[in-house]
This record gives sequence, structure tokens and C-alpha cells, in this order.
Amino acid sequence: MKVVRNSAGFTMVELLVVVAIVGVLAAIAIPQFALYRQKAYDARAQADLRNGATAEEALPASGGVYVACATAAACKNPTLPGFSPSSGTTMAFSINGTATTFTGTSKNTLGTGVTCNWDSTNGGLTGCS
Repeated sequence: MKVVRNSAGFTMVELLVVVAIVGVLAAIAIPQFALYRQKAYDARAQADLRNGATAEEALPASGGVYVACATAAACKNPTLPGFSPSSGTTMAFSINGTATTFTGTSKNTLGTGVTCNWDSTNGGLTGCS
């Protein structure tokens, strides 16, 4: 008499190979994902700096003067009209003695630790380091 085997399903070896492959892929992807998140927070700090500088430039355009703010909370609306920094972003704007130019810095606490700089006399964003 012939024995009939049920051939439906996967063998244990096949399942172990798939689990091993998924494990290797996860070991590669998880650290890269964390790095991408940190870079996204750095980009958020840079965007906040650009938006804050745009709000600063709107002040003299509407008849006002540049304002200095030492913290992100101090830079919020109404100090800089229409500006609201992201959570985790630390930033500051300072003005020169004649109040015709300003500089700013921005950093996100969850990023890689770089600080972005803005200088209105040098054309804007001077880089992040």
C-alpha cells in the first residue's frame, strides 16, 4: 500500500531561511531608519530658521523693525507674526547695533546636533554645522 503524504505548506528549513533573511534585513534597516529620522529633525530646524527669517523680513516691510528673541518660545507669534516653531527646535535671533541686519541660529534636540545659521548680510542661510 502506498503512503499518501500531504504536501501542502512549508518545511521547517524554508521557514527558518525566511526568518533569517528578514532578520538580516531588519538589522540593516533599523539603524538607517534612525539616521534618517535625525536628518529629518535637522531639516525641520533648518526650515524653522528659514520661516523665522521670513517673519523677521516681514517686519520692516510692514513698517516695523527687526526684533531679537532668545528662545523659540519668544520668537513665536506675535513677536514674529505668523511664525510658530516646531517642537524640539531651539532657536534665537539677534540684531546688530543699528537694527538693519539680523542673525539667527536653530537646532533640533532630536537631530544629529548640528546648528544652522542665518545671516541677513550674507544672503541668508550660511549652512549647518
